[in-house]
Amino acid sequence: MSEALDNIKLSNEQIAWRAAQDIHDGAYVNLGIGFPEMVAKFQPEGREAIFHTENGVLGFGEAPAAGEEDWDLINAGKKAITLKPGSAFFHHADSFAMVRGGHLDVAILGAYQIAENGDLANWSTGKGGVPAVGGAMDLVQSAKRVAVITEHYTKKGDPKLVKRCSMPLTGVGCVTRVYTSLAVVDIEDGRFVLKEKLAQISLEDLQAVTGAELLVKGDIAELKVPAL
Repeated sequence: MSEALDNIKLSNEQIAWRAAQDIHDGAYVNLGIGFPEMVAKFQPEGREAIFHTENGVLGFGEAPAAGEEDWDLINAGKKAITLKPGSAFFHHADSFAMVRGGHLDVAILGAYQIAENGDLANWSTGKGGVPAVGGAMDLVQSAKRVAVITEHYTKKGDPKLVKRCSMPLTGVGCVTRVYTSLAVVDIEDGRFVLKEKLAQISLEDLQAVTGAELLVKGDIAELKVPAL
């Protein structure tokens, strides 16, 4: 089933675009290393988020053009960043005081697995994985809203949305919304609730690549994104 869906699923940029639409104006936002960093490219017109990186910068901007990097200015993923007017630098410890103090409105991370009760697994000790849980453990327990952007299933066709995580947990009961390559799913009262899906996929086919039951409450909106 997953192979048949590969031709209609959203790209990573399209998933990131959809997640960006739910960030309110003036929100303080931390973006996870890698794929979630794309979210910063797609702020809706008329809205501006203040992006935080746990190595000690608040208010950074888009990535610089190739050849114009200043490697003293990087995010937690060691990617070059630019600064917006009013940006601030601070000690690593102060950065985590902001996180643990509950001052971030949104944290957006990637995932290996998300359980229907909101548990998140997004690190691994295996080869090629993120080598340690790092700041993600603090972020998911402290941010006011935790969202995940991810493929709906792995390259092997295994579901990423599961009944219970089998991989090491980053956080317990922390995720409230998941943006995938096929759908937008909320977590409510320990269950997956389907909010949006691509028009090209049936509910039955979506359920077949999901590792736990998808509840439907009312109408399911069409997941619409631009061609990026």
